[in-house]
Amino acid sequence: METVDCVVVGAGVVGLACARAIAASGREVLILERERAFGTGISSRNSEVIHAGLYYPPGSLKARLSVAGGRMLYAYCESRGVAHRRCGKLVVAAQREALPALARIRARALANGVEELLWLEPGAVKEIEPALDSCGALFSPATGIVDSHGLMLALLGDAERHGATLVLDTPVLGGRAEAGGIVLQTGGEAPMTLQARCVVNAAGLDAVRLAGQLPASSRGLPQAHFARGVYFSYAGRVPFSHLIYPVPEPGGLGIHLTLDMGGQPRFGPDVEWIDTPDYTVDPARAERFAAAIRKWWPGLEPERLQPAYAGVRPKIVGPGEADADFQIDGPAEHRVPGLINLLGIESPGLTAALAIGEEVARRIAAPQG
Repeated sequence: METVDCVVVGAGVVGLACARAIAASGREVLILERERAFGTGISSRNSEVIHAGLYYPPGSLKARLSVAGGRMLYAYCESRGVAHRRCGKLVVAAQREALPALARIRARALANGVEELLWLEPGAVKEIEPALDSCGALFSPATGIVDSHGLMLALLGDAERHGATLVLDTPVLGGRAEAGGIVLQTGGEAPMTLQARCVVNAAGLDAVRLAGQLPASSRGLPQAHFARGVYFSYAGRVPFSHLIYPVPEPGGLGIHLTLDMGGQPRFGPDVEWIDTPDYTVDPARAERFAAAIRKWWPGLEPERLQPAYAGVRPKIVGPGEADADFQIDGPAEHRVPGLINLLGIESPGLTAALAIGEEVARRIAAPQG
């Protein structure tokens, strides 16, 4: 049986950020990824937005880690040459009835320490985005976009320079606790039995299931739920230079407009609760998209909407329930030395990735008794 100091399960942006932070502290790190490439799941199927921390309850992990993580991410991208742009976004009240919700977002953002945030009346909105209809908006200049693949390449490069190793096509099937640590059984073309002093479960969509297969983790686990969100591209340019978001809807942030690093527009995601991860994009959903977008952009030409891709959010609450916080469970929660489960790491997970990595590294280094 092979032995290793630390295993990180999952090579998405959060797993790679954890591996980087742990390896930088001087620990031996092995990254196990079930797919044949890194970052093929949640990390490559999202809006690639660097969030400012507007929406999340004060004191929550989402609030703390997104605000800190966003600042860390801008500095990291600048230092590593990762493509990004601080383009700013408008959160729009399309009808007057949405203004109280917009005010609540503003209050939360200020409580979370978001320093740059402006309330704009309709006339001020028109000055910066003439094609946008609104009854008011919040302007967040700290919001931006990032090349998520370039970010993951940089994180992996950093982790490997500190001695970490990535092993692909290696799903973790389960594990058990022994005196020397946690014994993991892997599958794939070259199954292994590994003993690790610490294990970080950053398996994304599979994290809850895997946690149930690891020692003593089945007690108190949340139920896994999946929310699919589809994206539509737009044939041609749009008359916007900022990201445009409506007031959030249950389960997500509403159908919004983002721009990629090349300036190409995409709309989405919506929210559709599904039983198992499925990346199908139904072209018929374009009608619903058009109706939602026209509330704030009447000039939309629906025939230009084209199916693009879908992402799936790893929810730990179901339809109709209040959004859950990130769940970072270590020995204090499950009494298994060396084990950390990262559950429900959905948006703003990309923004918070570096801060999550530092948090996990800190918990691993803390004395355990």
